Amino acid sequence: MRHGLLVLLFLALAASDPSEPAISYFSNLREVHVAQPDRQNFFIVDEELWNHSRPDLGDLRLYDGLTPVQFSISEQRAGISSEEVAARILNLGSSSGHTEFDLDVEALPTYDRIRLQLDAKDFVVTAFVSGSNALDHAGSIELAPSTIYDFTSQQLGSNSVLKLPPSSFRYLHIKLSGGIRPQQVKGAAIYNLREQQASWTKAGTCAMPQQKQRTTMIVCDVPVKIPLDRILFQVVPAQVNFRRTVSVENAKGVQEVSGEITRVRVNRAGTLVTAEELTINVSGTSGHFTLSIDNGDNPPLAIVGAQPLSLERRVYFDPQRKTLLSLYYGDEKLSAPVYDYARFFHLEASPAEAQLGAGTHNPQYTGRPDDRPWSDRHMGMLWAVMLLAVISLTVLAIRGLRSEAKP
Repeated sequence: MRHGLLVLLFLALAASDPSEPAISYFSNLREVHVAQPDRQNFFIVDEELWNHSRPDLGDLRLYDGLTPVQFSISEQRAGISSEEVAARILNLGSSSGHTEFDLDVEALPTYDRIRLQLDAKDFVVTAFVSGSNALDHAGSIELAPSTIYDFTSQQLGSNSVLKLPPSSFRYLHIKLSGGIRPQQVKGAAIYNLREQQASWTKAGTCAMPQQKQRTTMIVCDVPVKIPLDRILFQVVPAQVNFRRTVSVENAKGVQEVSGEITRVRVNRAGTLVTAEELTINVSGTSGHFTLSIDNGDNPPLAIVGAQPLSLERRVYFDPQRKTLLSLYYGDEKLSAPVYDYARFFHLEASPAEAQLGAGTHNPQYTGRPDDRPWSDRHMGMLWAVMLLAVISLTVLAIRGLRSEAKP
């Protein structure tokens, strides 16, 4: 009897095996129309996929008939790679009221940016740059000039980076227009900036702005499952030289994030300075929220609208000369795939964009079997077994006491 009880208890505590993918377990299906069967393809994750998949997209699966097709999910973030090194300043001085100096840039083979460290405020300066391989400037070549500025008193930001075409000169000669003294030049660094622009998709909508005293209010709605990453503001082009603080409040009125939008267009002594930043990052916010733009004592901004944006997610795959694949999704218990294709993913030069068909219900869908542990699925039986065990132990104890009492 004891052995029987142990067997029942073992079965009661046994757990099911980990979840595995099966076509009948996916609730939704979409056709994937391959653009070019002989090269790498991709499709963009849209609202349909976000609404019916797991938030981490771990339940997406591609099939060629019954054969799985490996893929890699990539976020189209802005990519910036640079190697910044200090440049040695030589021959720093003044000539005809202009600060001039040389930079020894031997430490970096190629570069396209110079960052100056200046101990100065409220200025607009044009930097003229020429490059040569000799310190005496023999055979020097003029490079593109850059405008650097600081608008601290106007709270409009600053910029001290000089942009150059890709260059490899050993020495750079820099001449600044009036406004910076030699003793205000504290340092310089060079780097090679390789920049990849981010890609965005629209996510939800925002209502038209409403004015409330000194604050402009904009109400927005984004589907809960779509990850929101950024808000883009559309301000009429004619409105310039502003800087506003923007706060994002959730449905309960709690501020979740804040940022600034700005546009600068200033002409100082014939030098035009332009800069613009009309987006704020709002990672993690979704659902119903309100944007509040603090205008201070300034007139309200002429905002045409605001657009929530989600960072574009692409699914890359090799169609292996197939023209039609099936995309299945909608299985909450399925673990994320682990593919060699994703581990060793290589983005080809010109991948083709595949097209997704409309989302439909999977006709083969049956749902997963109940994979809860045996104990969770048979609580009644488990309690009966435990009760039987207690009764059996009680009977055995009584018999033992009687046996001891007879002698």
